[in-house]
Amino acid sequence: MGFARTWAVALVGLDGSMVEVEADIGQTLPAFSIVGLPDAALNEARERLRAAARNSGLPLSPRKLTVNLTPATLPKRGSLFDLAIVMSALQAAGDVPATGRTVFLAELGLDGALRPVRGILPAVMAAVRAGHERIVVSAANAAEAGLVPGARVEGFACLAEVLAAAGADPADLRRPAPAGSVPDGAATDPAPHAAPDLADVAGQADGRLALEIAAAGGHHLLMVGPPGSGKTMLAERLPGLLPDLEDDAAMEVTAIHSLNGAAGRCTALIRRPPFEAPHHTASAAALFGGGAGIPRPGAASRAHRGVLFLDEAPEFDRGVIDALRQPLENGRVVIDRSAASAVYPARFQLVLAANPCPCGQAGGRGADCTCTPRGRRGYFGKLSGPLLDRVDLQIAVPKVSYGELAAGAGQGEATAEVAVRVARARAAQAERLRDLGLRTNAELGGSLLHGALRPPRPVTAPLERAMDRGSLTARGHQRVLRVAWTLADLEGRGVPAPDDVDTALYFRSLVPA
Repeated sequence: MGFARTWAVALVGLDGSMVEVEADIGQTLPAFSIVGLPDAALNEARERLRAAARNSGLPLSPRKLTVNLTPATLPKRGSLFDLAIVMSALQAAGDVPATGRTVFLAELGLDGALRPVRGILPAVMAAVRAGHERIVVSAANAAEAGLVPGARVEGFACLAEVLAAAGADPADLRRPAPAGSVPDGAATDPAPHAAPDLADVAGQADGRLALEIAAAGGHHLLMVGPPGSGKTMLAERLPGLLPDLEDDAAMEVTAIHSLNGAAGRCTALIRRPPFEAPHHTASAAALFGGGAGIPRPGAASRAHRGVLFLDEAPEFDRGVIDALRQPLENGRVVIDRSAASAVYPARFQLVLAANPCPCGQAGGRGADCTCTPRGRRGYFGKLSGPLLDRVDLQIAVPKVSYGELAAGAGQGEATAEVAVRVARARAAQAERLRDLGLRTNAELGGSLLHGALRPPRPVTAPLERAMDRGSLTARGHQRVLRVAWTLADLEGRGVPAPDDVDTALYFRSLVPA
């Protein structure tokens, strides 16, 4: 009896670590043990793997079989280790030649069928980074695994096919009968819905301009106005203004959805920026990620490189919405658990929509508002000052008049027209920020805004006066300068002008205190 080794990948968040799957066959009484911090799903795999190997024509050794998952200190979770364990056991018994540095990532059914697993994209990315080029997966995961540059992916429908490709005698092998229905996760994705058009928004000249600025520079946006004024309509049209994701960003977004979605669903890179709109009853775990063991990504990470829209923002739990401050600053979410710490990217554009008071009628003349002054302050006060200070654009969205509604719906600029200007502004930013490793003006730091990208003194004079009056914080000063640079890019100027700074200040002063 002997010893053999194959390879698999353990995922903690989006970070994958190579795992050596070692199999040893001893001379003692029959047993099958898996060591190396396996979870319950992995411990329960023993009988499933014995049945899969037997039904494929090559039963596992009846002797004592010990499988070690190295490194032993790293938690191993899920069923993607199934195929690697069976292949190492059969190699240890001499039934299959050694497969070298091949990585095996698939779940096994009792009949030997290979089933897709979630998170195959980040797992293959980790394998390629570690120098493993040949990856064996289920046929349903092959398209997703093939998205990773440098990976030599082989997809199989069953264990018998894998064994035949590895050099086992085909006469000994049995393939499972075809399934009578489409396996879970292998269904095709539904056709995407057409994006809503900005031309459908009536009136709201300030809101439309703020949306264009937010799209062009990657800025966060707060809209305050009564019910029915168009806040949600504007927010839903922001993703349509954003350009397609570049290769590296598309790979990040697709990896998150691979880990969080149905197994086998990802067949192409996600090129359009995602849009997430959690309900105001969402918990911290739903917004940022959580779950037993190694936590899953939440809405903030699913919105990575896209838009996170919080409608009725004051209705969210105060602690939940305040927790957004960390990802707004560093673009990631860190979730600590006793088993492991998971880090997920979360560089999104935050869009907040809020009524001015509990009844929603305090905007404009506020004649119909039934709220007390204390009730108004308390309601909007649920959005903390430190959070609002991180929002670049803060605008009031007034009620639309009948004249605007009758004359404006369908008459304004369409999404496609505005997206052209946004793309031009993004290209100007990419050219200016390429050597700095940044993408948009929203990522500019204080060292750049007060150094290499500092506008002339006459341009920034209004900001100095606002800070002296106490109406603008140091962080707010930087946010205004970022918006001013975006306005300059939209106008095709190489440096912000005084009008750009004035406009940026204007879009930070429209929300009633």
